[in-house]
Amino acid sequence: MSSLARRRGRTLASLSATLGLGLATLAVAGGTTAAQAADPVLECPTPFPVSEVTKGQAVTGLTVTEGTTPTGFTGEVIGVLEDGVTVGVDMIMIELDSPEIQRVGGIWQGMSGSPVYAEDGRLLGAVAYGMSYGASPVAGITPYSEMDDYLGTEPAGKVQIDRATAKAIAKQTDVTVAQASQGARQLPMPLGVSGLGARRLAGVEKAENRLGERGWLLADTYSVGAAAEGGPTAADVVPGGNVAASLSYGDVTQAGVGTVTSVCGDDVTAFGHPMTFLGETTMSLHPADVLYVQRETVGPPFKLANLGLPAGTVTDDHTTGLTGFIGALPESVEITTATAFPEGDRSRTGTSHASVRTPDNLASTSFYQVVLNHDRVLDSYTPGSELMAWTITGTDIDGSPFELSLEDRYASSWDLSYEMGYALGDWVYMISQIPGVEVTSIDADSSASSDDDTDRVEGVQQWRGGEWVTVNRKNKARVKAGGTLKLQYLLEAPDGTITEVPFELDVPRKAAGSRAYLQVTGGAWLYSYGRVGTVEKAAKKLANMVRNDEVEAELEMWIDEGERGGNSDRRVVKDVSGPYERVVEGRERVRVIIR
Repeated sequence: MSSLARRRGRTLASLSATLGLGLATLAVAGGTTAAQAADPVLECPTPFPVSEVTKGQAVTGLTVTEGTTPTGFTGEVIGVLEDGVTVGVDMIMIELDSPEIQRVGGIWQGMSGSPVYAEDGRLLGAVAYGMSYGASPVAGITPYSEMDDYLGTEPAGKVQIDRATAKAIAKQTDVTVAQASQGARQLPMPLGVSGLGARRLAGVEKAENRLGERGWLLADTYSVGAAAEGGPTAADVVPGGNVAASLSYGDVTQAGVGTVTSVCGDDVTAFGHPMTFLGETTMSLHPADVLYVQRETVGPPFKLANLGLPAGTVTDDHTTGLTGFIGALPESVEITTATAFPEGDRSRTGTSHASVRTPDNLASTSFYQVVLNHDRVLDSYTPGSELMAWTITGTDIDGSPFELSLEDRYASSWDLSYEMGYALGDWVYMISQIPGVEVTSIDADSSASSDDDTDRVEGVQQWRGGEWVTVNRKNKARVKAGGTLKLQYLLEAPDGTITEVPFELDVPRKAAGSRAYLQVTGGAWLYSYGRVGTVEKAAKKLANMVRNDEVEAELEMWIDEGERGGNSDRRVVKDVSGPYERVVEGRERVRVIIR
C-alpha cells in the first residue's frame, strides 16, 4: 500500500453494529453449459497480456452466487474489441457459462469485477460489460493489466460493436447479429440507499419537481435494507468474493456492490468499471454476503446482498475499476440528527458517516438522514411544522476551525420529512462548497408538530391624518423626505384573528422624488439559499437571515436614478419582526411617494 493511501485514512475506534445493507443490483446478460468449482487465487496475480488472447481460448472465473465463498464459471473467448473500454484499452469478449448463469438467464449486476483467468492461472481481467439489449451470456472483460492505471478518460458507458464483431458473436452464441449490433454497456450499478423504503426513494423525483431542482440530490437510487449483526468480515474480501464501495454508512448507507478482481497483500482491485467515476476518492470498502441471485422475467437478473462493517478504503474510482486497500478506514463526516415528536411521545437520534466529503454527497446524506429519522419518528406522510436547530463545524481555508449555526421554523402541508431534509441539505451544500472548506460534523436537533397552520401577511396600513389608512396599489403610501413612515402590517392567524404589528422606517432626506416601493413579506416567502464565497460571508448571511417565522418590511428606493430600474443609487431600509409561533407566508407590495 502506498504511503499516500495510508495518509488518507485513519482507524475508527468503534462503529454501529448495523452499518450494513441489503443491496439489490440490476444485471445484464445470459448463459449456457456447466461450471467448474474453483478456489480464490490469493497471491498477487500475473496479468495475461491482451496481445496473447486468442479466439476460442478457454477461461475460468470466480464469482459468488450465495454467501461469501466464490464458485467457478467457465468461458470461451469470442475475440478482442479494439478500444472497446476506452481509447487504448481493448475489451475481451467472452461467452460465460455456469449453472447459475443458466438458471437466471445471464450474467447479473453484482458480477462486475469477477476475475477471469487463462488456463495457466494468469489473470485476463474482470467481467464488466454485458450486451445492451438485455440478458446474454456474452460479457465484456476489462483487461487486468489496465485496472490500476487510473486512466483519466470518460467511462465507456455504451460500447459500439461493428458488423464483423456482431457476426462473430452471433456465430458462437445464441445472440443474434441484430442484438449484438446494439453494442455492449457497463453492467448497471445504481446507488443503493438503506433506511428508506422504495416508495420514499421513488418520491424523490416527484419532490424535485414540486420543490424545485436540487443538483446535489441523486434521483437514480433504489431501496435496500440493513444487515444484521455478525456479518461478513475483511477475511471474506478475496478474488471472486463480494465487495462494496460506499459513499456513506450508518443509518444511511449509499453503496454499490460488485466483485473483487484481485487481492495483493492489502491492496484490492474490483468492478472492472467505475462506480461513480470520482477518480481519487475516499469511499469506504465493505465485505458483503450474497443472499441469492434473483431471476427477472421482464428485466435483467440482480444480486441481493448484505454489507458488513467497513474494512478499508477505496482510493481510486476510474475507467477500469476500483482500487483500494484493506485496513484503515477513510476519515468521515459524522452527520447526526435528533428528532422529537412530543404529540406521539416519540423521539430518535441517528448517525451516518459520510466517507466521501464532496458537497453533493454531504448534502444528499444529510437529506436522507433527516428523512429517515423523521419517517421512523412520525411514522407516516405527515403534514406539520417543526423548529430545527443545526450546527455545521469544520476548518476554513487557512486551517482555522469554524462553527455555523441556525435555528428556524418550517411548515409543510404535504410532507414534513422532505421539507426538513431539503432545509438542512441546501445549507450543507452551500457551506461545504465554499473553496478550501472542510466540513467535519453536521448536527441537527428538531421538534415536530402535526399542526401545519401558518400565519399570513394580509395587508399594510399607514398612520396618516390621525388614523390608520390601508395602503395598496390604488392608495399609495406617502411620506416626506427626511421623515418617518409609520406603518403596521396585518397578521392573520389560521382562525381569522388579525394582529396589528406596527413598525417604522426612516426615509433619507436625499430620497425626495425618488422611485420607491414598500414590500412586507412573510419569512417563508423569502429565498434564503444561494452561493457564499467564504465562511465569513456564510456567517454574515446566517446572522442577517430572516427566519420563516419572521416578517421583513423593506423600503426600496432609487435615489437620483438614471435609467428606470437601475441599481447604481439603490437604497434599502429594513425592519424585521418576530419570531412568531407559526411560519409566516404572504406578501404585500405598495408604491411609496416620497415628496
